[in-house]
Amino acid sequence: MSGGGEIRPPGCYLLAMSFEPRALTPASDAAPMIDPFGRAVTYLRVSVTDRCDFRCTYCMSEHMNFLPKRELLTLEELDRVCSAFIARGVRKLRLTGGEPLVRRDLMTLVRSLGRHLDTGALEELTLTTNGSQLARYAAELANAGVRRINVSLDTLDPARFAKITRWGRLQQVLEGIEAAQAAGLKVKINTVALKDENADEIPSLIEWAHGQGHDITLIETMPMGEIDEDRTDQYLPLSHVRARLEERWTLVDLPERTGGPARYVRIGETGGKLGFITPLSHNFCESCNRVRLTCTGTLFMCLGQDDAADLRAPLRASANDALLNDAIDEAIGRKPKGHDFIIDRDHKAPAVRRHMSMTGG
Repeated sequence: MSGGGEIRPPGCYLLAMSFEPRALTPASDAAPMIDPFGRAVTYLRVSVTDRCDFRCTYCMSEHMNFLPKRELLTLEELDRVCSAFIARGVRKLRLTGGEPLVRRDLMTLVRSLGRHLDTGALEELTLTTNGSQLARYAAELANAGVRRINVSLDTLDPARFAKITRWGRLQQVLEGIEAAQAAGLKVKINTVALKDENADEIPSLIEWAHGQGHDITLIETMPMGEIDEDRTDQYLPLSHVRARLEERWTLVDLPERTGGPARYVRIGETGGKLGFITPLSHNFCESCNRVRLTCTGTLFMCLGQDDAADLRAPLRASANDALLNDAIDEAIGRKPKGHDFIIDRDHKAPAVRRHMSMTGG
């Protein structure tokens, strides 16, 4: 089986590979993961590839240098490390990229991880995608136990979509969203708020999403990795967006939390739910319950910090998980209180050098 991360050409048929999943030590028999600030780590985001079939202007340079596939964890290794985290109390697992659905034979991993849903060890297995491959895989995702997905969509204007994504086609994404709905998947739209690109379109995006039955979350652009754009020209504080939306609609704050950084409101006039993710204008770190694993086995305890732990070496050094669990414990013991994202004329350089596609969106 391949541990590759290459992008597949449209129509390319790939033989489904299989592997023998490891037995899971029940979470009740393993020590839970508690960070130095008393927060339980129950949410793992896993980047299965740094590659993507888009080149969104706020996320990537147009000409990216991606990792050689020999550096990536195999699907068996991804399954093993995810299972180790589930045994330690992770209840929500999200697969990300890059674009996760361009990873060769990804559905083999998704189906294997689905066994933890069957046992009740895992509450939710989900995915963040740009939607480009959803028409092909939506039914398989649903059959594997995925119940909801996040789809990144920043505009409904085809020309603007092509400009923001550089390589993407809007119609392909919309068809993927339709396929996801038809398969019974709950779709949430993620929209990055960009001052000079889509600020004027945010109300119509919200109306469209709610009209289709989707929740939608707005996200501030994050200073990660060198890109071809000036982030000070992109950054749009969501506090400003909310103020403008309140001139148009009735926004009612909701107490609910989904285990993530979003804060939610209900819009009276549309009846739909709107989320705000504000890593810059309102730091959301106080309740952080997550860590992020890259496709190379590097664990980042904070999205906005460079401190990390190598899990690939202990994973490959032993057939059992003792060394891996020791490495996880050491890493969780270094989880910081929060990040220090800043975007202004005095802070044009990225807060961290790695791109979001490397860490996992």
